[in-house]
Amino acid sequence: MSSSTFPRTSKTPPSAPGTRAGTGSGAGSGSGSGAARPAGFWRGPFSSRTYRELGYIFASLPVAVAGFAFAVAMFSLSAGLAVTVVGLPVAAGMLAGARAFGAAERGRARMQLGLDVTAPGVPAARNPGLWPALSARLTDAAGWRALLFQLLMFPWRVASFVLSLTFLVTGWAVALYPAYHWVFPRYVGWPGYQVYAYTSHGAQHAYYLTSPLQIGAFSLLGLAIVFLTPKLVHGLTSVDRGAVRTLLGK
Repeated sequence: MSSSTFPRTSKTPPSAPGTRAGTGSGAGSGSGSGAARPAGFWRGPFSSRTYRELGYIFASLPVAVAGFAFAVAMFSLSAGLAVTVVGLPVAAGMLAGARAFGAAERGRARMQLGLDVTAPGVPAARNPGLWPALSARLTDAAGWRALLFQLLMFPWRVASFVLSLTFLVTGWAVALYPAYHWVFPRYVGWPGYQVYAYTSHGAQHAYYLTSPLQIGAFSLLGLAIVFLTPKLVHGLTSVDRGAVRTLLGK
């Protein structure tokens, strides 16, 4: 059979590794969509992504305290000095400091959450001199957004810290209860873990976990909390991702 009877196919160069057909070779900066996907339900408690997000939440508390204290102190100082000329450079320094905090937040989000957000540009003065430079700084929308970020995220990060730590510690402590059940009768004098105790009409009432069924059910409850904790943590950090994109991005 002649080779001319076969249809000719055009040869296309192989695609680069790691790219898909119909997509660009690079992801847009600031998307971070791939890194935002949580681990599977059964792998969540043992995934490094979960503990990176936990580390982000735990580190966010002292950062939020510092950022909130800076924002409140500088805003109060600049507002108090607004009637004088000194208030203008103080306000400009406040916005410059807020931008510095914003840059640190973008760096933390990039390292721990895999979120790459493009930094906003710094407005340039239209004319040379001190007053045009101050005017450009005081009308810097990105600086005001960075200041707002420090004010809004402080209560959220306190709540995130408390929720994450409570779920993490409670889940593992309850799940591993069968391993240390023996401590209560030997060292505490209880037949098992005391769920509650109260006194009514001179009689004391208490409920302890003593039977294997009670201990097993208690441990299963802890396992449920353990496997739900990564979902909670990812949901909490999703709010941070949105705030970083919206208030600290370009």
